[in-house]
Amino acid sequence: MVYEALALPPEGSIVVVGLSGGVDSTLTALLLKRRGCKVIGVTMSLWDGHIKEVQSEKPFHDACYGPGEKEDIEECKRFCKQWDIEYHVIDVSEEYNQEVLEYFKNEYRAGKTPNPCIRCNRFIKFGALLEGIKKIDIKYDYFCTGHYAMIVRPKEGLWGTGDRPCMIACANDESKDQTYFLYRLPSELLEKVRFPLATLRKSQVFELAKEAGLEAAERKESQDFIDSQYFDALFADKASVPGDFVDENGRVLGRHKGLEHYTIGQRRGLGVSSKNPLYVAKIDAEKNQIVLAEKNSLASDYLIADDFVWPGNIEPDQVFEASVKIRLRSKSAFATIEEYIPGPEDNHAYTGKPWKITFNEKQNAVTPGQSVVIYRDGVILGGGVIANSKKI
Repeated sequence: MVYEALALPPEGSIVVVGLSGGVDSTLTALLLKRRGCKVIGVTMSLWDGHIKEVQSEKPFHDACYGPGEKEDIEECKRFCKQWDIEYHVIDVSEEYNQEVLEYFKNEYRAGKTPNPCIRCNRFIKFGALLEGIKKIDIKYDYFCTGHYAMIVRPKEGLWGTGDRPCMIACANDESKDQTYFLYRLPSELLEKVRFPLATLRKSQVFELAKEAGLEAAERKESQDFIDSQYFDALFADKASVPGDFVDENGRVLGRHKGLEHYTIGQRRGLGVSSKNPLYVAKIDAEKNQIVLAEKNSLASDYLIADDFVWPGNIEPDQVFEASVKIRLRSKSAFATIEEYIPGPEDNHAYTGKPWKITFNEKQNAVTPGQSVVIYRDGVILGGGVIANSKKI
Protein backbone atom coordinates (compact mmCIF):
# COMPACT_ATOMS: atom_id res chain seq x y z
CA MET A 1 0.00 0.00 0.00
CA VAL A 2 1.26 3.48 -0.89
CA TYR A 3 0.43 6.42 1.36
CA GLU A 4 0.64 10.20 1.19
CA ALA A 5 1.32 12.35 4.24
CA LEU A 6 -1.28 15.00 4.99
CA ALA A 7 0.05 18.54 4.74
CA LEU A 8 0.72 20.63 7.83
CA PRO A 9 -1.55 23.60 8.55
CA PRO A 10 -1.01 26.35 5.95
CA GLU A 11 -0.24 29.96 6.69
CA GLY A 12 -3.26 31.84 8.00
CA SER A 13 -5.05 28.79 9.40
CA ILE A 14 -6.33 28.74 12.98
CA VAL A 15 -4.59 26.01 14.96
CA VAL A 16 -5.27 24.86 18.50
CA VAL A 17 -2.19 23.30 20.11
CA GLY A 18 -2.40 21.07 23.16
CA LEU A 19 0.25 22.42 25.56
CA SER A 20 1.67 20.45 28.48
CA GLY A 21 4.63 22.68 29.30
CA GLY A 22 7.05 20.14 27.85
CA VAL A 23 9.50 20.78 25.05
CA ASP A 24 7.55 18.84 22.39
CA SER A 25 4.25 20.68 22.67
CA THR A 26 5.93 24.04 23.24
CA LEU A 27 8.10 23.75 20.14
CA THR A 28 5.07 22.56 18.15
CA ALA A 29 3.25 25.79 19.00
CA LEU A 30 6.29 27.89 18.12
CA LEU A 31 6.85 26.18 14.77
CA LEU A 32 3.22 26.77 13.80
CA LYS A 33 3.44 30.39 14.94
CA ARG A 34 6.50 30.91 12.75
CA ARG A 35 4.66 29.20 9.90
CA GLY A 36 2.17 32.04 9.94
CA CYS A 37 -0.69 30.22 11.66
CA LYS A 38 -2.90 31.80 14.27
CA VAL A 39 -2.04 29.61 17.26
CA ILE A 40 -4.27 29.08 20.29
CA GLY A 41 -2.73 27.19 23.19
CA VAL A 42 -4.84 24.97 25.45
CA THR A 43 -3.89 22.93 28.49
CA MET A 44 -6.09 20.28 30.01
CA SER A 45 -6.38 20.45 33.80
CA LEU A 46 -6.53 16.94 35.25
CA TRP A 47 -5.71 17.39 38.92
CA ASP A 48 -8.61 18.10 41.30
CA GLY A 49 -6.80 17.27 44.54
CA HIS A 50 -9.11 14.41 45.53
CA ILE A 51 -6.17 12.13 46.33
CA LYS A 52 -5.52 13.75 49.70
CA GLU A 53 -2.71 11.40 50.68
CA VAL A 54 -0.61 12.85 47.88
CA GLN A 55 -1.14 16.59 48.13
CA SER A 56 0.90 16.99 51.30
CA GLU A 57 3.75 14.85 49.98
CA LYS A 58 6.41 15.79 47.43
CA PRO A 59 5.09 16.50 43.93
CA PHE A 60 4.73 13.82 41.29
CA HIS A 61 8.04 13.69 39.48
CA ASP A 62 8.28 12.58 35.85
CA ALA A 63 4.50 12.10 35.71
CA CYS A 64 1.72 13.82 33.79
CA TYR A 65 -0.85 13.59 36.61
CA GLY A 66 -0.38 15.31 39.95
CA PRO A 67 -0.31 18.60 41.86
CA GLY A 68 2.73 19.71 39.86
CA GLU A 69 0.21 20.58 37.15
CA LYS A 70 0.01 24.16 38.51
CA GLU A 71 3.66 24.73 37.67
CA ASP A 72 3.10 23.34 34.17
CA ILE A 73 0.22 25.75 33.58
CA GLU A 74 2.25 28.73 34.78
CA GLU A 75 5.04 27.74 32.41
CA CYS A 76 2.56 27.53 29.53
CA LYS A 77 1.20 30.97 30.42
CA ARG A 78 4.69 32.48 30.34
CA PHE A 79 5.43 30.88 26.98
CA CYS A 80 2.18 32.07 25.41
CA LYS A 81 2.60 35.59 26.75
CA GLN A 82 6.14 35.76 25.37
CA TRP A 83 5.06 34.66 21.89
CA ASP A 84 1.69 36.46 21.81
CA ILE A 85 -0.37 33.27 21.75
CA GLU A 86 -3.95 33.11 23.01
CA TYR A 87 -4.12 30.66 25.91
CA HIS A 88 -6.85 28.70 27.74
CA VAL A 89 -6.98 26.07 30.50
CA ILE A 90 -9.73 23.47 30.07
CA ASP A 91 -10.86 21.58 33.16
CA VAL A 92 -11.31 17.91 32.24
CA SER A 93 -10.64 16.48 35.72
CA GLU A 94 -14.10 14.92 36.08
CA GLU A 95 -13.80 13.11 32.76
CA TYR A 96 -10.23 12.07 33.58
CA ASN A 97 -11.25 10.61 36.93
CA GLN A 98 -13.94 8.51 35.29
CA GLU A 99 -12.35 7.51 31.99
CA VAL A 100 -8.75 7.05 33.09
CA LEU A 101 -8.35 6.68 36.86
CA GLU A 102 -11.43 4.51 37.45
CA TYR A 103 -10.63 2.43 34.39
CA PHE A 104 -7.05 2.02 35.61
CA LYS A 105 -8.12 0.80 39.05
CA ASN A 106 -10.92 -1.43 37.80
CA GLU A 107 -8.69 -3.15 35.25
CA TYR A 108 -5.96 -3.88 37.77
CA ARG A 109 -8.48 -5.22 40.28
CA ALA A 110 -9.86 -7.47 37.54
CA GLY A 111 -6.42 -9.03 37.06
CA LYS A 112 -5.54 -7.08 33.91
CA THR A 113 -2.80 -4.58 33.12
CA PRO A 114 -4.33 -1.40 31.71
CA ASN A 115 -2.73 1.23 29.52
CA PRO A 116 -3.93 4.61 30.82
CA CYS A 117 -2.09 6.64 28.14
CA ILE A 118 -4.07 5.00 25.34
CA ARG A 119 -7.28 5.66 27.24
CA CYS A 120 -6.29 9.26 27.95
CA ASN A 121 -5.50 10.02 24.32
CA ARG A 122 -8.81 8.67 23.06
CA PHE A 123 -11.17 10.07 25.68
CA ILE A 124 -9.36 13.06 27.18
CA LYS A 125 -6.72 14.69 24.94
CA PHE A 126 -8.66 14.02 21.76
CA GLY A 127 -12.04 13.79 23.48
CA ALA A 128 -12.97 15.82 26.54
CA LEU A 129 -10.41 18.51 25.73
CA LEU A 130 -11.87 19.10 22.26
CA GLU A 131 -15.38 19.14 23.74
CA GLY A 132 -14.18 21.74 26.25
CA ILE A 133 -12.83 23.87 23.42
CA LYS A 134 -16.24 23.76 21.73
CA LYS A 135 -17.95 24.84 24.93
CA ILE A 136 -15.94 28.07 25.06
CA ASP A 137 -16.71 28.62 21.37
CA ILE A 138 -13.19 28.34 19.95
CA LYS A 139 -13.32 27.79 16.20
CA TYR A 140 -10.27 26.20 14.60
CA ASP A 141 -9.05 24.56 11.41
CA TYR A 142 -6.58 22.10 12.96
CA PHE A 143 -5.72 20.54 16.29
CA CYS A 144 -2.02 19.83 16.81
CA THR A 145 0.03 18.16 19.52
CA GLY A 146 3.67 17.32 20.09
CA HIS A 147 3.25 13.59 19.51
CA TYR A 148 5.82 11.78 17.42
CA ALA A 149 3.54 10.37 14.73
CA MET A 150 2.23 11.22 11.27
CA ILE A 151 -1.20 11.36 9.59
CA VAL A 152 -1.35 9.70 6.17
CA ARG A 153 -3.95 8.64 3.63
CA PRO A 154 -3.73 5.58 1.35
CA LYS A 155 -3.52 6.44 -2.33
CA GLU A 156 -5.79 3.51 -3.12
CA GLY A 157 -8.88 2.21 -1.35
CA LEU A 158 -8.23 0.36 1.91
CA TRP A 159 -8.80 -3.42 1.81
CA GLY A 160 -10.12 -3.20 -1.74
CA THR A 161 -12.78 -0.63 -0.92
CA GLY A 162 -13.04 2.83 -2.40
CA ASP A 163 -12.43 4.44 1.00
CA ARG A 164 -9.22 6.30 1.83
CA PRO A 165 -9.44 7.05 5.55
CA CYS A 166 -6.87 8.98 7.54
CA MET A 167 -4.40 6.63 9.18
CA ILE A 168 -1.59 6.94 11.72
CA ALA A 169 1.99 6.32 10.57
CA CYS A 170 5.21 6.09 12.51
CA ALA A 171 7.40 9.13 13.05
CA ASN A 172 10.92 9.42 11.65
CA ASP A 173 12.45 9.06 15.12
CA GLU A 174 11.69 5.42 15.92
CA SER A 175 13.06 5.79 19.45
CA LYS A 176 10.35 8.34 20.27
CA ASP A 177 7.52 6.97 18.13
CA GLN A 178 4.18 7.30 19.96
CA THR A 179 1.80 5.70 17.48
CA TYR A 180 1.10 2.80 19.85
CA PHE A 181 -0.61 5.26 22.20
CA LEU A 182 -2.72 6.80 19.41
CA TYR A 183 -4.13 3.78 17.61
CA ARG A 184 -7.67 4.22 18.95
CA LEU A 185 -8.18 7.68 17.45
CA PRO A 186 -10.94 7.48 14.82
CA SER A 187 -10.17 8.41 11.21
CA GLU A 188 -12.82 11.13 11.07
CA LEU A 189 -11.14 12.90 14.00
CA LEU A 190 -7.72 12.63 12.33
CA GLU A 191 -8.91 14.73 9.38
CA LYS A 192 -8.22 17.87 11.42
CA VAL A 193 -5.30 16.53 13.49
CA ARG A 194 -1.64 17.11 12.64
CA PHE A 195 1.65 16.23 14.35
CA PRO A 196 4.28 18.80 13.28
CA LEU A 197 7.17 16.91 14.92
CA ALA A 198 6.66 13.81 12.76
CA THR A 199 9.77 14.38 10.65
CA LEU A 200 12.05 15.59 13.44
CA ARG A 201 14.32 13.63 15.72
CA LYS A 202 14.20 14.34 19.43
CA SER A 203 17.72 15.75 19.32
CA GLN A 204 16.59 18.26 16.68
CA VAL A 205 13.62 19.26 18.84
CA PHE A 206 15.93 20.11 21.73
CA GLU A 207 18.30 21.99 19.44
CA LEU A 208 15.50 24.12 18.00
CA ALA A 209 14.02 24.75 21.44
CA LYS A 210 17.38 25.85 22.85
CA GLU A 211 18.01 28.12 19.87
CA ALA A 212 14.65 29.78 20.55
CA GLY A 213 15.46 30.13 24.25
CA LEU A 214 12.46 28.09 25.32
CA GLU A 215 12.19 27.41 29.05
CA ALA A 216 10.89 23.92 28.25
CA ALA A 217 14.24 22.99 26.67
CA GLU A 218 15.74 22.69 30.16
CA ARG A 219 12.89 20.68 31.61
CA LYS A 220 12.94 16.97 32.36
CA GLU A 221 10.40 14.96 30.38
CA SER A 222 7.38 13.22 31.89
CA GLN A 223 7.71 9.44 31.73
CA ASP A 224 4.63 7.96 33.40
CA PHE A 225 1.06 8.96 33.99
CA ILE A 226 1.55 8.57 37.76
CA ASP A 227 4.64 8.32 39.95
CA SER A 228 5.08 4.78 41.29
CA GLN A 229 5.36 5.96 44.89
CA TYR A 230 1.76 7.24 44.71
CA PHE A 231 0.34 4.00 43.36
CA ASP A 232 -0.95 2.90 46.78
CA ALA A 233 -2.57 6.29 47.36
CA LEU A 234 -4.53 5.96 44.13
CA PHE A 235 -5.84 2.55 45.25
CA ALA A 236 -6.61 3.68 48.79
CA ASP A 237 -10.35 3.94 48.04
CA LYS A 238 -10.66 0.17 48.63
CA ALA A 239 -8.69 -2.24 50.76
CA SER A 240 -6.48 -4.69 48.89
CA VAL A 241 -7.61 -8.31 49.05
CA PRO A 242 -4.68 -10.69 49.70
CA GLY A 243 -4.70 -14.14 48.15
CA ASP A 244 -2.51 -17.07 47.20
CA PHE A 245 0.49 -17.37 44.95
CA VAL A 246 0.22 -20.79 43.32
CA ASP A 247 2.30 -22.78 40.85
CA GLU A 248 0.94 -24.13 37.55
CA ASN A 249 -0.39 -27.21 39.38
CA GLY A 250 -2.27 -25.14 41.95
CA ARG A 251 0.18 -25.70 44.81
CA VAL A 252 0.25 -22.75 47.19
CA LEU A 253 3.62 -20.98 47.22
CA GLY A 254 2.83 -17.97 49.37
CA ARG A 255 0.55 -14.96 49.75
CA HIS A 256 0.13 -11.96 47.49
CA LYS A 257 -0.95 -8.55 48.79
CA GLY A 258 -3.69 -7.84 46.21
CA LEU A 259 -4.08 -8.33 42.46
CA GLU A 260 -3.52 -4.65 41.67
CA HIS A 261 0.12 -4.92 42.72
CA TYR A 262 1.13 -7.39 39.99
CA THR A 263 1.37 -7.76 36.24
CA ILE A 264 2.23 -10.56 33.83
CA GLY A 265 5.99 -11.10 33.56
CA GLN A 266 6.76 -9.48 36.91
CA ARG A 267 9.66 -11.00 38.80
CA ARG A 268 10.58 -8.55 41.55
CA GLY A 269 8.64 -7.97 44.71
CA LEU A 270 6.98 -11.38 44.84
CA GLY A 271 8.46 -12.45 48.18
CA VAL A 272 8.47 -16.13 47.24
CA SER A 273 11.57 -18.29 47.64
CA SER A 274 12.40 -20.69 44.82
CA LYS A 275 15.35 -22.61 43.41
CA ASN A 276 14.83 -20.92 40.03
CA PRO A 277 13.47 -17.40 39.38
CA LEU A 278 9.68 -17.21 39.26
CA TYR A 279 7.54 -14.81 37.27
CA VAL A 280 3.87 -13.87 37.25
CA ALA A 281 2.44 -16.13 34.54
CA LYS A 282 -1.29 -15.63 35.07
CA ILE A 283 -3.61 -13.54 37.23
CA ASP A 284 -6.88 -15.27 38.11
CA ALA A 285 -9.28 -12.62 39.42
CA GLU A 286 -12.11 -15.10 39.94
CA LYS A 287 -10.05 -17.20 42.34
CA ASN A 288 -7.97 -14.24 43.58
CA GLN A 289 -4.86 -16.24 42.75
CA ILE A 290 -1.62 -15.37 41.00
CA VAL A 291 0.11 -18.19 39.14
CA LEU A 292 3.91 -18.15 39.27
CA ALA A 293 6.11 -20.06 36.85
CA GLU A 294 9.59 -20.13 35.37
CA LYS A 295 10.33 -17.85 32.44
CA ASN A 296 9.89 -20.47 29.74
CA SER A 297 6.24 -20.82 30.74
CA LEU A 298 5.54 -17.21 29.78
CA ALA A 299 5.94 -17.81 26.03
CA SER A 300 2.74 -17.73 23.94
CA ASP A 301 2.09 -18.90 20.38
CA TYR A 302 -0.90 -16.64 19.83
CA LEU A 303 -3.26 -14.21 21.48
CA ILE A 304 -6.91 -13.34 21.24
CA ALA A 305 -7.84 -9.66 21.26
CA ASP A 306 -11.14 -7.83 21.08
CA ASP A 307 -12.51 -4.26 21.27
CA PHE A 308 -10.83 -3.53 17.93
CA VAL A 309 -10.62 -0.26 16.06
CA TRP A 310 -9.91 -0.12 12.33
CA PRO A 311 -9.15 2.96 10.18
CA GLY A 312 -12.41 4.24 8.74
CA ASN A 313 -14.16 1.36 10.57
CA ILE A 314 -13.17 -0.85 7.64
CA GLU A 315 -12.52 -4.39 8.87
CA PRO A 316 -10.16 -6.67 6.94
CA ASP A 317 -12.06 -9.22 4.87
CA GLN A 318 -9.26 -11.75 4.71
CA VAL A 319 -6.50 -13.43 6.69
CA PHE A 320 -3.39 -11.28 6.45
CA GLU A 321 0.17 -10.97 7.73
CA ALA A 322 1.62 -7.91 9.45
CA SER A 323 3.87 -6.89 12.31
CA VAL A 324 2.38 -6.32 15.74
CA LYS A 325 3.40 -4.68 19.00
CA ILE A 326 2.06 -6.13 22.24
CA ARG A 327 3.39 -3.28 24.39
CA LEU A 328 5.03 0.07 23.78
CA ARG A 329 8.62 -1.02 24.36
CA SER A 330 8.41 -4.45 22.77
CA LYS A 331 10.00 -5.18 19.42
CA SER A 332 7.61 -5.66 16.54
CA ALA A 333 6.74 -9.30 15.90
CA PHE A 334 5.54 -10.77 12.62
CA ALA A 335 2.17 -12.48 12.88
CA THR A 336 -0.87 -13.80 11.04
CA ILE A 337 -4.15 -12.03 11.83
CA GLU A 338 -7.52 -13.70 11.32
CA GLU A 339 -11.04 -13.54 12.66
CA TYR A 340 -11.51 -15.67 15.77
CA ILE A 341 -14.65 -17.72 16.31
CA PRO A 342 -14.93 -18.81 19.97
CA GLY A 343 -15.55 -22.50 20.53
CA PRO A 344 -17.84 -23.98 23.19
CA GLU A 345 -14.91 -24.22 25.60
CA ASP A 346 -14.23 -20.48 25.36
CA ASN A 347 -16.56 -18.71 27.78
CA HIS A 348 -14.80 -15.33 27.69
CA ALA A 349 -17.16 -12.35 27.32
CA TYR A 350 -15.64 -10.57 24.32
CA THR A 351 -16.23 -6.93 23.47
CA GLY A 352 -17.09 -6.88 19.79
CA LYS A 353 -15.58 -9.26 17.25
CA PRO A 354 -12.42 -11.00 18.54
CA TRP A 355 -9.36 -11.62 16.36
CA LYS A 356 -6.65 -14.25 16.60
CA ILE A 357 -3.04 -13.15 16.20
CA THR A 358 -0.56 -15.99 15.72
CA PHE A 359 3.11 -15.10 16.10
CA ASN A 360 5.82 -16.34 13.78
CA GLU A 361 7.96 -16.69 16.90
CA LYS A 362 6.67 -17.16 20.45
CA GLN A 363 6.25 -13.98 22.49
CA ASN A 364 6.89 -13.63 26.22
CA ALA A 365 4.56 -12.08 28.80
CA VAL A 366 1.56 -11.38 26.58
CA THR A 367 -0.55 -9.36 28.97
CA PRO A 368 -4.37 -9.15 29.11
CA GLY A 369 -5.50 -5.53 29.26
CA GLN A 370 -2.60 -4.25 27.18
CA SER A 371 -3.11 -3.39 23.51
CA VAL A 372 -1.92 -5.18 20.42
CA VAL A 373 -1.35 -2.77 17.54
CA ILE A 374 -1.01 -3.98 13.95
CA TYR A 375 1.41 -2.31 11.52
CA ARG A 376 2.35 -2.69 7.89
CA ASP A 377 4.88 -0.43 6.17
CA GLY A 378 5.00 1.69 9.31
CA VAL A 379 1.26 2.45 9.21
CA ILE A 380 -1.33 1.29 11.74
CA LEU A 381 -3.85 -1.13 10.22
CA GLY A 382 -5.80 -1.52 13.45
CA GLY A 383 -5.55 -2.60 17.04
CA GLY A 384 -7.41 -4.10 19.97
CA VAL A 385 -7.16 -5.06 23.61
CA ILE A 386 -5.55 -8.37 24.55
CA ALA A 387 -8.07 -10.71 26.14
CA ASN A 388 -5.86 -13.77 26.61
CA SER A 389 -2.94 -15.69 25.18
CA LYS A 390 -2.47 -19.34 24.34
CA LYS A 391 0.08 -22.01 23.62
CA ILE A 392 -0.33 -24.55 20.83
